[in-house]
Amino acid sequence: MPGQSNITLGREVELYERVRLSDPTNAVLRAVVLASPCESLAIMRTYDTLAALLAANPEVTNGDYARIELDNADLAAPVVDDTNNVIPLVLPLLEWNAGGGPDAGDAWDYLVICYDSDSTGGTDSAILPMTFHEMRVEGVAVVPNGSPIVYDLTDGFVTARQYP
Repeated sequence: MPGQSNITLGREVELYERVRLSDPTNAVLRAVVLASPCESLAIMRTYDTLAALLAANPEVTNGDYARIELDNADLAAPVVDDTNNVIPLVLPLLEWNAGGGPDAGDAWDYLVICYDSDSTGGTDSAILPMTFHEMRVEGVAVVPNGSPIVYDLTDGFVTARQYP
């Protein structure tokens, strides 16, 4: 289960739908990778902006790494599962494979899915972190070596749920 940011807790469906419905027009989700080592999830979830998060947990700087931007064309309408009282929000496969894949350098610790209401002029101080996903294999941060890196969130990057 992903860690969820306090600032967007309970708003995941709303923000996902804002991007999917282009409201506002330039709204996107952004996939950002943090370099290892990161602070604990308990601390990271308290940051209210991507800028604040990155001030304490740097973004990776590997060659051929870039943030992935997901717009309305990338998102499917959520399907409400009334049997299990959940709404999984799915994303396409996230792939970093420019030039064959990210170069060696920083180890990749966490993937952060963020909401950006203005992809044309927004800054990191206006981007909201939403969820945190470990990029570790058996507890060890992923170390790029020039091969493609693919992260699968097709089963849902977060699941809004009803608790009894």
